[in-house]
Amino acid sequence: MSCKETPKEDVVVENNESSFNQALTDELSRMAKIDQVAAYIPQGKYKELSKEDWNKFKDSVFTTHEKRLQEIFNKHGFVGYDLAGEEGSKNFWLMVQHSDHNPAFQNKVLEKMKIEVDKNNTKSSNYGLLVDRVNLNTGKPQVYGTQVTYNFNTGQAYPKTLEDSVNVNKRRKSINLDPLEMYLNEMTKMHFEMNKEGYLKDKGITEPKLYTIN
Repeated sequence: MSCKETPKEDVVVENNESSFNQALTDELSRMAKIDQVAAYIPQGKYKELSKEDWNKFKDSVFTTHEKRLQEIFNKHGFVGYDLAGEEGSKNFWLMVQHSDHNPAFQNKVLEKMKIEVDKNNTKSSNYGLLVDRVNLNTGKPQVYGTQVTYNFNTGQAYPKTLEDSVNVNKRRKSINLDPLEMYLNEMTKMHFEMNKEGYLKDKGITEPKLYTIN
């Protein structure tokens, strides 16, 4: 997926008073269902697609959604609990996470999201995931270690570039994230389950390597 972006004119976000918007909540729910199809490994009819066609489908979903998310953001700012409930706020954030082709947009959302976090109007741990996503997409190290890659010889997850790893769990605790080792074990198990057939066939691995938790 290309990280190049077309220059856009700055848009001023309207500062309207938020009140619960059921239509927006429902729309975000529908969009998120499609987003999760694209974000996961091919399932059902999508297994029949070639790798090239699958990547085209994913790119189409993420770029189309990003355009609509920008419209929503320009009107409402970051979508908090007051506007779309916990699920709607999560769905908006999740799809912004997948707008990696436009890190400038992700960063704009991040700035407004921090305001809502400070008002307890959205989830602080999700804010941490977007911080890390934006940092990596703009050439900076992670703060919370939420973005991972994998050792394909063991199936074990480990964080992409991370600043001050010694104190990462203090930072994670400040935004209600579990200790990094626990999170990495969860990601390792999820990754292994998604790719179990390959690990068994190609590596003879029956279970992934996990971190020791003190």
